[in-house]
Amino acid sequence: MKTLEIRNLHVAVEGKEILKGIDLTIRQGEVHAVMGPNGSGKSTLSYTIMGHPKYQITEGEIIFDGKSITGMSPDQRARLGLFLAFQYPHEVPGVSLFNFLRNAYVSLKSPEGLPNQNTPENRAKELQSIKEFRQFVQEKMKLLNIPEDMMKRYLNEGFSGGEKKRCEILQLAVLQPAIAILDETDSGLDIDALKTVSEGVNALSGSEMGILLITHYNRILKYIRPDFVHVLMNGKIVKSGTQALALELEEKGYDFIRNEIAA
Repeated sequence: MKTLEIRNLHVAVEGKEILKGIDLTIRQGEVHAVMGPNGSGKSTLSYTIMGHPKYQITEGEIIFDGKSITGMSPDQRARLGLFLAFQYPHEVPGVSLFNFLRNAYVSLKSPEGLPNQNTPENRAKELQSIKEFRQFVQEKMKLLNIPEDMMKRYLNEGFSGGEKKRCEILQLAVLQPAIAILDETDSGLDIDALKTVSEGVNALSGSEMGILLITHYNRILKYIRPDFVHVLMNGKIVKSGTQALALELEEKGYDFIRNEIAA
């Protein structure tokens, strides 16, 4: 079982401290929800875990599977088994979803990359590999109720908000990480799209995948049941609990926690 450990994490962006001492442990098979008001540092936490160069770790460290990944690049972290679903997925014109998925899969699972295709033997192996991968992706698309014609479309180009988020979950299904970070996956989704995306996450989650779900609201937690709920405010986790804490936040807002801190 792989474990992601965040120890006394302090992070600055352009000289301004955003995270001020985060301690958090996530194991495969666990679902952790991180909630908090705007500007509390939730997205900063997700990008820092994945190694975005804009976010400077000034103190503390990140441990994954017993190894410090604090100085690793994003691709190295991905190969170890970390995954980030973006709040605002980017459009990539000219790159089909299928080609994107295949190159990402080969890059992660076979770091040496795609085989040299100069010989007839390698070209035959490549064609067989493409066929097998297409079948693999089709199985995941059926599981997530994603139409097959989406594979031919350019990555996120012209996609609705719901389609973009379903595409992120398809990437999650194909890449099969040990720990998945979902950065406000519910952002911009209507109720039907939210249910569809949540069903997809639930179909993929289990003992082999841990989830760090970052959200503002309790509504997605009605579909994706967290084992733990953490409240992030002003760069710190100020309260942790079960799903009951998320329900309390929905009823009372964040002021009751601010009052507890003040007291």
